Amino acid sequence: MSAETGWSEAVDSREAVAAPDPTRFSHPDTVAVLAGRRSGGAELAPSLHPTTTFRIPSLESGRRMALDPTESHYYTRNGNPTVRAFEEAMAELEGAEASRAFASGMGAVSCVILGLCSSGDHIVAQRQLYSGTQFLLQAVCPRFGIDVTFVDGTEPGAFQAAVRPGKTMLVFAETPANPCLDLVDLEELGAIRGPLKAVDATFAPPSITRPLDYGVDLSLHSATKGLGGHNDATLGVVSGSAELMASLWAFAILQGANAAPFDAMNGLRGLRTLGVRLERQSATAQRLAEALSDHPGVETVRYPGLASHPQHQLAKRQMRMFGGLLAFDLARGHDAGERFVEAVKLAQIATSLGGPETLVTHSASTTHAGLSPEELAAAGIGPGTIRISVGLEHTDDVVADLLHAADKANA
Repeated sequence: MSAETGWSEAVDSREAVAAPDPTRFSHPDTVAVLAGRRSGGAELAPSLHPTTTFRIPSLESGRRMALDPTESHYYTRNGNPTVRAFEEAMAELEGAEASRAFASGMGAVSCVILGLCSSGDHIVAQRQLYSGTQFLLQAVCPRFGIDVTFVDGTEPGAFQAAVRPGKTMLVFAETPANPCLDLVDLEELGAIRGPLKAVDATFAPPSITRPLDYGVDLSLHSATKGLGGHNDATLGVVSGSAELMASLWAFAILQGANAAPFDAMNGLRGLRTLGVRLERQSATAQRLAEALSDHPGVETVRYPGLASHPQHQLAKRQMRMFGGLLAFDLARGHDAGERFVEAVKLAQIATSLGGPETLVTHSASTTHAGLSPEELAAAGIGPGTIRISVGLEHTDDVVADLLHAADKANA
């Protein structure tokens, strides 16, 4: 072995170690552990490739790479090995042919909406939406000549009735919806013919629901939330067919909202524990929802796992677990909401969700603060609406803390 070639020969002589094939297993918790390892060699932890650009071996290779928008060893705005591992893992989890990662959930949402729709097109969307998505549809789309019709996503047949044949390019849904956990019937949505169907499933990661299984064309997530799961990765992701994702990929390169390798690495690490985190969070959320339902100061509790949820039967049909998010309304309104969030001791006031810490937020003052009173009412958000993202603390401690805060809010 010569001094000049010894390093490369030593690397090349390593025995290849094949990772288990995630496609052989059907349960999403197993897939989450095994997925995204095709190019990782023998490493068990995700590998970080922080480089923005790569050496090109020849002009011919450079020409080929330049014409392939998904190339992962050309320029990181197009693709990156660490980001690609996260994308491959998400595609396997979603049952999709391809996935594309973005710098945030809104990067993913805006790519889908603006990458698919042009001036003169029509979108049907539900009223119960994350406020950023609502603002994009309500204020930005009209500037580009894109018409949007909002419907009640819980009303059977509402999406279909609003479709304009030959004009509607996209039907956009969010389920469970932020913050009140209203559900959309995915089977009904997937059966709509003509327009493309996209679902933001941030509140129900693939271990809970896979929209593509119901005939939906695109599944979106703010992977910053439950998928990443540790409040240390800002990511979005879209999954769908290879043909549709190729079209979106070309727009995404121009959009420039590409995922950072470090965030993709943390997102991939988060996927490894997705199943067990969701099991714990769902169990605690169920206990908490039941306890809050019995509290005299609480008017309404909205959690898909409660028999009192108006769409509980639908939740049982399309959700494997009911998730770690719940919302409730304090009977004494806005002032009670402020007292509640200020009275918590274990839980923390923050606007995100899906992480290991239990987080509380007064929706009208934070996540949906930009909406008018009429828009808040249309989204089901009252002056005393509280959203809780249940963490991984012991269930007894979480329940005790939030019941104590409800006592204080009602005092």
